[in-house]
Amino acid sequence: MGTYLNPGNNGFQEILQSEYVDKTGLIALVNETVGTMEKRICISRPRRFGKSYAAKMLCAYYDCSCDSHDLFDGKEIARTKEYLSHLNRYHVVNLDITSFISEAKRRRVPMAGVPEKIVNAVHRELRDMAPGLTAGESLTEDLIHYVEETGRKFVFIIDEWDALIREAKDDAEIQSAYLSLLREWFKNGSFTPKVVAAAYMTGILPIKKDGSQSAISDFRENTMLNPGRFVEFTGFTEKEVQFLCGKYGMDYGEVR
Repeated sequence: MGTYLNPGNNGFQEILQSEYVDKTGLIALVNETVGTMEKRICISRPRRFGKSYAAKMLCAYYDCSCDSHDLFDGKEIARTKEYLSHLNRYHVVNLDITSFISEAKRRRVPMAGVPEKIVNAVHRELRDMAPGLTAGESLTEDLIHYVEETGRKFVFIIDEWDALIREAKDDAEIQSAYLSLLREWFKNGSFTPKVVAAAYMTGILPIKKDGSQSAISDFRENTMLNPGRFVEFTGFTEKEVQFLCGKYGMDYGEVR
């Protein structure tokens, strides 16, 4: 298991040790998109809507380096037809973009180096995990070779995808370099169909449709105003809050 590549299910295990409201139905919606033209999903929400929890849940479900049956067998997703078809069947690339930004600030290095730092971190783990891999000249080439050699595609899970866009809001060159990386992964006819089984990104900013973010224009975005079928899995529903209030003896009217 790695930090960014096949990180395992420990993150979701910890979540289940606390008060957990079952949001595994989200997995079924992602499963429907695997291997289709709809496989790129973006969830735009403010902070505190459970975006990071969802990312850890998806990692635990898809990651082939662990066995997550015990974590999901009693959950809503286990009642779906495709539950076992996708459980622990893929390699996972899991990135929290804010962690790379925090490290850059701590080390007082320019934000311009963050996109390459992301590439190097994933590439290093891939080489460590598969030392006998037929090496290419780039991360994308090596990911293609790894899929060919293992017979498993990747699920990309990127939390706070827009953090660098927000951080470098006045620096077009940094934004361009970062968006070029996303384009290399998700809008690349030589890479995306071969390697990407699905991609799930979360962020705060909505995706612009003016061409400046064309690298991610193929993502199906679900915003606060247009959440689509994802509405009940991003934040708590009224019924869920009522249940929790009853469980802990709280007045629902006051909480509301």
